[in-house]
Amino acid sequence: MREWIDALRAEIGVARHSDWMRVDQAMIDRFADATLDHQFIHVDPVRAAATPLGGTIAHGFLTLSLLAHLQASIPRPDMPAIRMGLNYGLDRVRFIHPVRSGSRIRAAATLVAIEEVAPGQFQQTHEFAVEIEGVDKPALVATWLTRFMI
Repeated sequence: MREWIDALRAEIGVARHSDWMRVDQAMIDRFADATLDHQFIHVDPVRAAATPLGGTIAHGFLTLSLLAHLQASIPRPDMPAIRMGLNYGLDRVRFIHPVRSGSRIRAAATLVAIEEVAPGQFQQTHEFAVEIEGVDKPALVATWLTRFMI
């Protein structure tokens, strides 16, 4: 077990990227329906086009909610000893740049810490940035805490 944890600790500071995914208007509309957030900048292409945004944008919380999906495609070391993993929460989430409908996004994740919080229970801290294809600024940045048991 210790060798495995040491190998995981060797990943601290390594940035890894998810696959790209498209955020289209249908996804934005479904999220609006699910959250009852139908603000026109998200769901009305005509009205949104008349704003400085130039069109509809994804909800910030939609982009944040996609972290779980994006994270699943990030290559990582084999972790055979894990019995269970849990989402422990987020620290310092910031929405930096809007995601326009039709844009492609991906996650960049960097492991910044891993600590044993109880015997056989570990907490990982990752810094995430959701990148937008062709845009210099990230859509969002967040610190994500997860726990796992071995």
